[in-house]
Amino acid sequence: MTAIKKNIAILGSTGSVGTQTLDVIRENGDLFRVFLLTAQSSADLLIEQSLEFDPAYAVICDPSKYNYVKESLAGTLVKVLSGIEAIIETVTHPEIHMVVTAMVGFAGLEPTIAAIKAGKDIALANKETLVVAGELVTGLAQKHNVKILPVDSEHSAIFQCLVGEDLNAIEKIILTASGGPFRGRTPGFLANVTREDALKHPNWVMGAKITIDSATLMNKGFEVMEAKWLFNVDADQVEVIIHPQSIIHSMVQFRDGSIKAQMGLPDMKLPIQYALSHPARIESNFKRLNFVNYPELTFEKPDPETFRNLALAFSALKTGGNMACIVNAANEIAVAGFLNDELGFLGMSEVIEQCMQQIAFVERPVLDDYLNTDKETRIFAKNLIKKMPSKGATVLT
Repeated sequence: MTAIKKNIAILGSTGSVGTQTLDVIRENGDLFRVFLLTAQSSADLLIEQSLEFDPAYAVICDPSKYNYVKESLAGTLVKVLSGIEAIIETVTHPEIHMVVTAMVGFAGLEPTIAAIKAGKDIALANKETLVVAGELVTGLAQKHNVKILPVDSEHSAIFQCLVGEDLNAIEKIILTASGGPFRGRTPGFLANVTREDALKHPNWVMGAKITIDSATLMNKGFEVMEAKWLFNVDADQVEVIIHPQSIIHSMVQFRDGSIKAQMGLPDMKLPIQYALSHPARIESNFKRLNFVNYPELTFEKPDPETFRNLALAFSALKTGGNMACIVNAANEIAVAGFLNDELGFLGMSEVIEQCMQQIAFVERPVLDDYLNTDKETRIFAKNLIKKMPSKGATVLT
């Protein structure tokens, strides 16, 4: 008897995680079918993907690209839609089994919430969803009996380490970080780095935004927040450690002192495939780890005084309320400013800290509070960047 294919919706199919998800599906066409593809503005790639995978729906968020995509797919059965509202609507389609949330940033929150309310399991690559509204999202997942399966290599590692450990309490989660391209550098050095320098990640191939977050260690700060909600731990139970080789993807320490680690070569397709196939492990042709090629695995403490975003993220997590939402919105604007050469590398932390101090704090936010906080913070952060006396200098207050 032939198994029923799992229908997959990929939100952000033209990005790094989205394209690698399609790589996994391409190799496992007997198990998975692409039902929905979405892109922000990469129309040509969305068209190419739609022609290959023949989804029921393709959504282009940029309305100026809608006619081009629709005309290009006119000879197919693909229904072309436009706008975030179309994503929120189509992601609830009854034929969808799993939603891969690979959209970048805050934009992924509402579609993820809609999918959860419709009972869809989530393969979560959009960490901002839990960073911004972790309590709300995990509460909805529990209410609607939805599984949230992490796609980040670190959280997938933790998830895999916890298989079979339902009755054993977590003492500590150890999140590993490569350290990015500027590991060990001083603030004096960081004041003069360029976007090109920051985009040269030593181990991982990722999109521009997450690569900059890795360089500032904000990505690791976000992963600490995400770990709290995914695994029901306190901030004090999460430790970050620099592991330059990126072979151990993360670890869990149990109350008896035993530590489990998940290891492998740095390849996002492995955690993506595990999320899609869970609880099964399906055969792959991924390159295997040979320990002879890695005779030394090294570990270092992070430097939160130089890479201040990590400290700011821990502070936001401990404060609670809408503070993580403020940090996320400020970071998105700061990263965009850096990528556009409007802001220096160290200036990103300055913008985030100012927003944390100035934007109204809400202790028990609901969805509308998150939406309003995000909007207010973005406006404030953009104005702060305009006040920068020179690239990389301190924000004027």
